[in-house]
Amino acid sequence: MANQLALTSLWIMLLSVGINAGGIAIYWGQNGGEGTLAEMCSTGNYDFVNLAFLATFGNGQTPMINLAGHCDPYINGCTKLTTDIKSCQAKGVKVMLTLGGAIGSYYLTSAADAKQVATYLWNNFLGGKSSTRPLGKAVLDGIDFDIEGGTTQHWDDLARYLSGYSSRGKKVYLTAAPQCPFPDAYIGTALKTGLFDYVWVQFYNNPPCQYSGGITNLEDAWKQWTSDIPAAKIFLGLPASPTAAGSGYIPVGDLTSKVLPAIKGSSKYGVLEVIQSLL
Repeated sequence: MANQLALTSLWIMLLSVGINAGGIAIYWGQNGGEGTLAEMCSTGNYDFVNLAFLATFGNGQTPMINLAGHCDPYINGCTKLTTDIKSCQAKGVKVMLTLGGAIGSYYLTSAADAKQVATYLWNNFLGGKSSTRPLGKAVLDGIDFDIEGGTTQHWDDLARYLSGYSSRGKKVYLTAAPQCPFPDAYIGTALKTGLFDYVWVQFYNNPPCQYSGGITNLEDAWKQWTSDIPAAKIFLGLPASPTAAGSGYIPVGDLTSKVLPAIKGSSKYGVLEVIQSLL
């Protein structure tokens, strides 16, 4: 796993030869071989880096960030990432905090609960103030929703409360990583609000709408997402290697010769969201 960052960068470089990239997003935090956050941003490959995950929050729980082996939040060990985050932002990379994930303890019980979570996120990761900011003084660019469990309700409320903080100065970007079956089972209602700036749809681990040698299923799903979701850009979410997901990996040759030509005509085409390990 030590060369995972190099392998992912090589995949991106090979891919960039075949596309006119409008933006590439990647998740960081769950793969011990992905290198430091600063190293990832220094590759120059990415426009967005999503810190994964805040996996515990809501329903009265004490929120807790989980960045695997990168740092220990129980001893305030993640505050050291402040320098890396600021380094990324200085290079023009937007750094987001991802909520949820496939494994976690998160649940919104009401609109009031959503408001409380939004207040916590604002004060501890965005432009607010708190004496216990998990990532130190760095101010993140926004919040990414990777909701794969818990409740199907009140994510729209959370999006509205978070979006409201944009009126206090720095814009709070909202992004999401729904599954490709439409509509998404958990955040379908939230995505309809029109508050999300970028949506990276997970076109993997979902055989009915992922690439499997032919592009029909993926292309049909792409058209539905780009026509029905009022986001500025829709990204094609893919694994960077065959081992990064259970299914859905697309070889670079097929991606550049078959898949991207079929979807990049859309005005909402945002290019790629890349995962290095399972979300």
